Amino acid sequence: MVTTITEIDWLLDVFVPGTARPQGSKKSYGKGRMVEVSEHVGPWRERVALFAHNAWVGEPPIERLTPVETVIQFVMPRPSSAPKRSTPPAIRQPDLDKCLRAINDALTGIVWMDDAQVVDTHTSKRIAEIGETAGVRIMVRAA
Repeated sequence: MVTTITEIDWLLDVFVPGTARPQGSKKSYGKGRMVEVSEHVGPWRERVALFAHNAWVGEPPIERLTPVETVIQFVMPRPSSAPKRSTPPAIRQPDLDKCLRAINDALTGIVWMDDAQVVDTHTSKRIAEIGETAGVRIMVRAA
């Protein structure tokens, strides 16, 4: 029997509207002080954390020794240059892995104790259809 994503009982299933921001490189300012290069990733992580916290409703984070599975689906803003009759693939920046890194860090301490607990993830990005809201759908369950 094949189980679809929607049939699974997810511990967290939340959509965060907005433009996904990648968590990429950091710049060193000496003495171990590191700062994110992107000024947008901090507010994006805070937004994701807020939506996750509100959806998690007072539950403690998943215990440190519990493995976690995720499905992360990014819906990127539709460029004005995109054709009106079709939606091209989302092959331009930001990189999918850097967007995922921001989500995993945002959920640490809220949904799980450490993002190292994520043992399986299915991640995708696509351009929004006409009229669709950009953002990210986050689904989490114990593995």
